[in-house]
Amino acid sequence: MTDWPLLSVIIFLPLIGGLIILIIKEDSIGSINIRWAAFWTSIGTFILSCLLWLQFDSSKQSYQFVEKAIWFDDFNFNYHIGVDGISLFMIILSSFLTPLCILASWKNIQKRIKEYMFAFLFLETVMIGMFASIDILLFYIFFETVLIPMYLIIGIWGGERRIYASFKFFLYTLLGSVLMLIALIVIYKTTGSMNIAELQGNYFTRSTQIFLWLAFFASFAVKIPMWPFHTWLPDAHVEAPTAGSVILAGVLLKMGGYGFIRFSLGMLPEATAYFIPFIMVLSIIAIVYTSFVALAQSDIKKLIAYSSVAHMGIVTIGIFLVNQQGLEGAMLQMLSHGVVSAALFLCVGVIYDRMHTRQISFYGGLVNKMPLYSAVFMIFMLASVGLPGTSGFVGEFLVVVGAFRFSSLIAIGAALGIILSAVYMLYLYKRIIFGTIVNQKLKDILDLDFRERLILIPLVVSVLLIGFFPNIFLDPMRQSIETIITNFEIANGK
Repeated sequence: MTDWPLLSVIIFLPLIGGLIILIIKEDSIGSINIRWAAFWTSIGTFILSCLLWLQFDSSKQSYQFVEKAIWFDDFNFNYHIGVDGISLFMIILSSFLTPLCILASWKNIQKRIKEYMFAFLFLETVMIGMFASIDILLFYIFFETVLIPMYLIIGIWGGERRIYASFKFFLYTLLGSVLMLIALIVIYKTTGSMNIAELQGNYFTRSTQIFLWLAFFASFAVKIPMWPFHTWLPDAHVEAPTAGSVILAGVLLKMGGYGFIRFSLGMLPEATAYFIPFIMVLSIIAIVYTSFVALAQSDIKKLIAYSSVAHMGIVTIGIFLVNQQGLEGAMLQMLSHGVVSAALFLCVGVIYDRMHTRQISFYGGLVNKMPLYSAVFMIFMLASVGLPGTSGFVGEFLVVVGAFRFSSLIAIGAALGIILSAVYMLYLYKRIIFGTIVNQKLKDILDLDFRERLILIPLVVSVLLIGFFPNIFLDPMRQSIETIITNFEIANGK
């Protein structure tokens, strides 16, 4: 392990790159330089984040690459960061998707390029910072700051109803976060500590835990989002530019799941045990209801957005099973969904850039003109369905196995979600890809160009890598997950 502050470099390198970009003059040559500067900054961040993985010791339960500096000494607030098995792949996922987002925006963003690239690099800094935070206040600052660049990305570079969608996204998430801030104040007043690692266990009375759990739930349930707090997501996805949808689905939804694991399970085990039936009911409703809603959609983006709510329902089931299979499955499903949903939105972006419509009825027979695109789309569609050999299978399988240990009814609910996902994804693929070309506007449509292949091939590799070699991802998580489960069982007398 190195002595230099690797984690801080990973967090702040995108921000430094973004600030340099702001200095570059945005003319014809400057625009190209801005794009390349953003791309290489994000590539550098991804390479450094892979070093975390290479140097990570899977046998340790504690945080690694820890850095600590006094921030507000009088209040015991610190710049305290580190990585464990739960946060490691969330950081890598954030740094992996950012360069792909920049490549995806290469041609279709022509106005305010400088500000756009800065927004994405700043977003990468706060996302990684949030996953790396050990201090609660630092976590909250990064968690909230994510709203700003995402709000701007949707509100400035989005579609026709971008203002409505960005305001709805901001207000929903901010409302939940206000309650979270109150919870953090209560934690500090009760314990005098803001250290996440120190607060793992059973340090609060049952009544305090219930209050804190509900406050955290309000924030994290909106982020995932859980039913019935999901209504902002389809609007945000439809209006966001392609790259915005990629980050929104790929990383931002995972912030809620990460928060549940870190705060609800880790700090509030008694309250978590009390609310497990409540979470299971909401999750199964989310899976079934949003699957049927997805089936009824005419907009491709909206369909994938509703499918995200259903898939995250499987994640919340896995988290609140609080057993080894469930939690490992939830973590792997979050990672898989981050890659697959990002890839699906990028696939939608490919045909939208050509035809400027996302209506399912507009397309049909694309396999005749875009065979490579059809093959790539098929891989991601099958991963979303959970076909063995793809990333989606392992996570969903582990959750279902964990659910059977908990309750057969919950397992049936999760399995029903997997079946329904196959229905709407296969239906979507059939309508877009198969058949003959009826719409004359599609006669001259072109297959994937070099840039688009450069974006999608790494995602194909990731889907197959997680599917065939899940243990290289599960092994680093195992110790951290076992610690959470042990603390939960001790607190609840199991």
